[in-house]
Amino acid sequence: MKRLLTLAASALALASSPTLAQDVVITNAKVVLGDGSDPIENGTVIVRGGEVVAAGANVAIPAGTETLDAGGAWVTPGLFATVTTLGLWDVGAVSESNDQRAGSSPFSAALDAAPIVNPNSQHILVHRAAGITRAATTTLPSASIFAGQGALIDLGADPDPVMRARAFQMVDMGEGAGRIAGGSRAAAHALFRNALLEAQSYGEAARIPGQSATARDVRTGDDVPIDPRLAGRETDRPGDVLLTRFDAAALVPVVRGEQTLYVAVERAADIRAVLALREEFPKLDMVLVGASEGWLVADEIARAGVPVIADSLDDLPVGFDELAATQSNIGRMMRAGVKVAINASAMQNPRRLPQYAGNLVALSRMPGATGLSWGQAFAAITSVPAEISGLGGRAGVLAPGAMGDVVIWDGDPLEVGTVPTRVFIEGVEQPMDSHQSRLKERYRDLDESDLPKAYDW
Repeated sequence: MKRLLTLAASALALASSPTLAQDVVITNAKVVLGDGSDPIENGTVIVRGGEVVAAGANVAIPAGTETLDAGGAWVTPGLFATVTTLGLWDVGAVSESNDQRAGSSPFSAALDAAPIVNPNSQHILVHRAAGITRAATTTLPSASIFAGQGALIDLGADPDPVMRARAFQMVDMGEGAGRIAGGSRAAAHALFRNALLEAQSYGEAARIPGQSATARDVRTGDDVPIDPRLAGRETDRPGDVLLTRFDAAALVPVVRGEQTLYVAVERAADIRAVLALREEFPKLDMVLVGASEGWLVADEIARAGVPVIADSLDDLPVGFDELAATQSNIGRMMRAGVKVAINASAMQNPRRLPQYAGNLVALSRMPGATGLSWGQAFAAITSVPAEISGLGGRAGVLAPGAMGDVVIWDGDPLEVGTVPTRVFIEGVEQPMDSHQSRLKERYRDLDESDLPKAYDW
């Protein structure tokens, strides 16, 4: 019996392990490159060794290669979800399954999402089936204005989803930050500026090396950037500080411009104040998140060269920092020359990204409104967020050298009723099932006679 159980466990492990990257050649497809260009009729996509080697029209197919005829279906790069909490929670109301916030923690900026991402989270499974293949995930501000360090992940069916740990730091500098910091935005700005100054001085005193310094990861054997929280040679700090040693160390790469800083901010005045920080800390590599009133200061954002991850369809003031919200926000910022990616509402439903992008295409047909072209809208959920995340040319596009993330759809991907039929991540075809899909199949037939006794009510 023990041997049978062992064999069964081995078979289960083999069945659940991801297959190796296969060569994928898709022909007769309506190919979307993801770079903002128009779809290509009768196109071909070739993925070899987990990477795209060719995509477009008139692509030469090697002799003897097995092909997949798409039958004219839309074929696109995988979607890239920007600021999410994917893999960090399952049931929002059950604290044991929810790692989004750490309100009682003594740490803030030092919080690291990478070790807690759960690849088996149903949210990852559901969003993979929705065509999302890459995402940025992060904890949220709670006890401090700093949310912590987010990670870039893939949504593949494998046990190691983290592509890049400590990819960015996130801070709230909007209405919520004022409440957290002491009841006023003035307190939030004082706390933020003090934190950057602390990190600046601590990085020098502790002799923390730059991100070019690496150490060997004992799990994978790969060389990875040294974690600044663990790299300081000096542990003593003066008494007049607001950050723990770990928090100060975590902000050292931010103040040096080695780690991107995502700043959650909505109001035009707050955006101006955040941009002004670059005068004192010129190395800050910032990205604005939210920016509901960004259209009012679009020219200033464009001159600063700061990208924006914006909610797509905010048109009602849910707070006093969004009084000027408009659905034309993203279109107006893009028209001013701002690089804009579309974010999911409330960060928890990125599977709706195609719907948001499609609505912005429809908005372009509304008199007096400013929407996006189809190519612009699709790029705003694929190649643009990949660029902002530091994966430009590698994700969100079908181009030579890009990761082989490919999605086949049953219609125009920006139409509400369209769903993916097949999803590949780095050339590996992914399972499309989840708890939701299994429930759908279970209750498709309401005849309970063939169910186990436990289901016989």
